[in-house]
Amino acid sequence: MDSARWLDEGAGRVLERLRCPLCGEPLSEVTAGTSRALRCPRRHSFDIARQGYVNLLVGRAPHVGDTAEMVAARADFQAAGHYDVISAALAAAATEAAARLRATAATRPAPAPPALCSAYLHATASDEDCCVEVSRAKDTTAGVRADPPAPDSGAYPLVVDVGAGTGRHLGAVLAALPDAVGLALDVSKPALRRAARAHPRAAAALADTWQRLPLADASTAVLLNVFAPRNGAEFHRVLDPAGTLLVVTPAVDHLTELVDALDLLRVDPDKADRVTASLGGHFVPVSSTVHRAELALTRPEVATLVGMGPSAWHTDPARLAERLAALPEPIRVTLAVHLDTHRPR
Repeated sequence: MDSARWLDEGAGRVLERLRCPLCGEPLSEVTAGTSRALRCPRRHSFDIARQGYVNLLVGRAPHVGDTAEMVAARADFQAAGHYDVISAALAAAATEAAARLRATAATRPAPAPPALCSAYLHATASDEDCCVEVSRAKDTTAGVRADPPAPDSGAYPLVVDVGAGTGRHLGAVLAALPDAVGLALDVSKPALRRAARAHPRAAAALADTWQRLPLADASTAVLLNVFAPRNGAEFHRVLDPAGTLLVVTPAVDHLTELVDALDLLRVDPDKADRVTASLGGHFVPVSSTVHRAELALTRPEVATLVGMGPSAWHTDPARLAERLAALPEPIRVTLAVHLDTHRPR
């Protein structure tokens, strides 16, 4: 999806759910010189990159996310189908979640008129006339009006993948939900260049998980979070009250054969409990399942696997190559993840 086609197919319906990260107003697509942008009524403007994603980042991100090399490694590894067990589990869980939301929406009373939100009570007159370049935007979300209501999230479910990477898992979920649209959020530009092409009904946006997410309140049916940071308060705000949060984290034995052999980072044995505790103030845990598979990998595939994850930041390439050369092929590796389902409190 290039910048000239950002509104094609499902992306136009995603736009209805987006909100300006500076003032909370709706966004519309406009021409900005020779390129395209999203702009709110207060004239805050956000560029649509020619690779198809929109830059909705406020200010400077504290990190740039995965590098181009890490993203390329992940794309290659996923394209070989090695992590399809995760995609399939997410697709099944999202299908169940969307059906539950539809059933709830059918009995839901008409929404009341929107009230002012405490996050938006201090708007200034100068906001009306400013036009903010994305690269110079500052976080002023405390000075704007309440979110205008988004379309009913049950009408066409919005699936949001926060920390989407290449968008492969989001694409699999959308393939299982033919009436849904998707949004990939990530802070890595190389990842979003791929996520923007993950599925015809998906859009992609540069955004930081730790900032206010550029979405209307209660606009999201299903929120995916796979090996990515979690912002419980914002996840709760953007999810429909009958929506579902699906969180994937590594199990203790994930890639266990490679940890000692290649001196990789170990999974915290208390990680699953810490994730649940971090969300506890905003979400109720509903279910937890473990998904496992045995992978038979070549040495280059193992090198790709290491290069796409957090160990890539801590591994010496020469030492890794030396250790890899000593492993007999095929290299048996355990894939093991937790898929936890949460619902808003």
